[in-house]
Amino acid sequence: MSTKTFAHGISLTPTEGGRDAIERICEAYGFGTRQQLAEHMGVSKGGIGNRWMRDTFPYDWIIICSVETKASLTWLMTGNGPMFDPKDSDVISVNNIKLIDGIIHQARYTLFDLAFLKTDIKKPIQLIDGSNRFILETSFSDITDGFWLVDIDGTYSLRKLSRLPNKKLRISDSEITFECNIDDIKPFGRVVMTITSN
Repeated sequence: MSTKTFAHGISLTPTEGGRDAIERICEAYGFGTRQQLAEHMGVSKGGIGNRWMRDTFPYDWIIICSVETKASLTWLMTGNGPMFDPKDSDVISVNNIKLIDGIIHQARYTLFDLAFLKTDIKKPIQLIDGSNRFILETSFSDITDGFWLVDIDGTYSLRKLSRLPNKKLRISDSEITFECNIDDIKPFGRVVMTITSN
């Protein structure tokens, strides 16, 4: 079947590019597997398997995905441009990190409704620490009192920080409290929201 070229250089062939498009749809929804997409779209495992094997372009799923997630149609179809246009979207993609044995591991991301997050957060990252989830503000110019993810001698942990005179900090957790110079630690982000699951 011939390729059709549309405005802005978008070229589509119904029997090509389906796999890449399906991966982009999964990414927009935040699904880790194609099976999750199949369940969401109400199709069988075999149905999505056929589209994947034949590389069939999923026009219908792209439209549904764009309406439900506000993801850019151009990005869903071609992979070009941003996934979400901030002017048109009420959804934000927030990167996840996991804290395991004091080490930060990059994870996938989570889609949040902008109405859910505090409006003054500039660079949010979601920290997953066991069953707990925290939204961190990673854009800051100074350390203020509060809970922070900090690097102490190469090990990351969540600690309560309190400013003291002469550029000192009081650092505490559930077990210990100590004081140090403000330059003795490396702050990663301040906890601005705690997400609890019911």
